Amino acid sequence: MTAALGLGTYRVRTGRQAAHTALGAGALWVDTAPNYGHGQAHLDLAPVLAEYPDALVATKTGFHNGAQRRAAVEAGQLTEATAVHGHSLFPAFVRWQTEDSLRTLGRADIVFVHNPEHAVRRLGKGAALRQLRQCFVELEYIADSGRIGGYGVATWSGLNDGTFSVPGLLALAQEAAGSPHHHFNAIQLPVSLVMADPIAEALDGAGPLAEAHAAGVTTFGSAPLHGGELPALMTPELVNLIRPGLTAPAAAVLVAASCPGLDVVLLSASTAAHWDDAAKALAEPLPVDRVRSVIDALATG
Repeated sequence: MTAALGLGTYRVRTGRQAAHTALGAGALWVDTAPNYGHGQAHLDLAPVLAEYPDALVATKTGFHNGAQRRAAVEAGQLTEATAVHGHSLFPAFVRWQTEDSLRTLGRADIVFVHNPEHAVRRLGKGAALRQLRQCFVELEYIADSGRIGGYGVATWSGLNDGTFSVPGLLALAQEAAGSPHHHFNAIQLPVSLVMADPIAEALDGAGPLAEAHAAGVTTFGSAPLHGGELPALMTPELVNLIRPGLTAPAAAVLVAASCPGLDVVLLSASTAAHWDDAAKALAEPLPVDRVRSVIDALATG
């Protein structure tokens, strides 16, 4: 069984067009963030999401572009000194940014804390984890009110390099909720032939995807084409090993989507042709032993 194909909007050319294409083709998830599309992603997506009320929406909190930075400073949520980083996990800012996202998008099923490893680099791990726990407190409050379905962490490197762990994040969420009944329900991390460690670990029943799956946490794989760079790196032999007859992008997405324990793979497809190419490939699951053969081939060079 392959992961569901969801729309990632980080590098799409036109968010509105990409969302129309993906949702019209039956995609369940749209993943976005306030800083995507030069800060316009939410505004571009809002009218399309209104047309598809059953679509599920994930957004993020943490990064802010120039306009939002100025608005946050004017609102007293950031100071000039704290805004300069372009990323903040100050709990009051997290609540303010999340409320702003809800007003624009109309809804959010998941709010991811976006790349919290940035805070670790600035503050040190102990202080950053305390700040992250307070962010979870704010998101628990919003989830308790029924305005978001839940929250999680979207990280580029934090779950791969040991900065965070799924058990550790779940423990923070339990502390934030003051109860085992918390609203932490999703993680997002890169899963691709370039960043293949999560796949290799999951094949052995280990790593963040296996841990999240065992805990009932929804898992999202980002950047299956590694920012569009991966297809050009794939040889015809590698594509044929995955499945003869596929395009390189479709083959790359298929391997990521076939990773055990992955629920949603996020594809930043700007055109209907690119979306359909991937969707057709994912219609036929890739056997686990074939995934293992591909990962083994990459490991041996």
